[in-house]
Amino acid sequence: MRILGIDYGDARVGVAVSDILGFMAQGVRTIKNRGINNLLNELKEILDEYKPEKIVIGLPKNMDGSEGFRVEATHEFADALKKIYDGEIIFWDERLSSLGAKRYLNETNTRGKKRKEVLDTVAACIILEGYLNSQKNI
Repeated sequence: MRILGIDYGDARVGVAVSDILGFMAQGVRTIKNRGINNLLNELKEILDEYKPEKIVIGLPKNMDGSEGFRVEATHEFADALKKIYDGEIIFWDERLSSLGAKRYLNETNTRGKKRKEVLDTVAACIILEGYLNSQKNI
């Protein structure tokens, strides 16, 4: 059973996938967001390869827990994703995922172009690992 994690953004979309047992997340790639049709085409390739049982999408709430315009855009993306995916879609609070990804990249001394390329993939891993860890406690 694989689970896909997505960090959706206007410019880039990070994608991660769990191992078959659902214990760990690993990065798949970052997709440049060049419009919903292009994005869905690239995601379809990933869905066909990994065949996830669920997709976990980071929900970008404000630090106070309120929902702003980014949450609405994420829900619109999820609605579009349903055109190519009929499994379960779960939203996961991602408030600190980007900060965690930046810290990780600082610790690994990842700089420049490489940093920009992997930041969203690392954030997707953090989102997915948060979800996976919550399931271990059930």
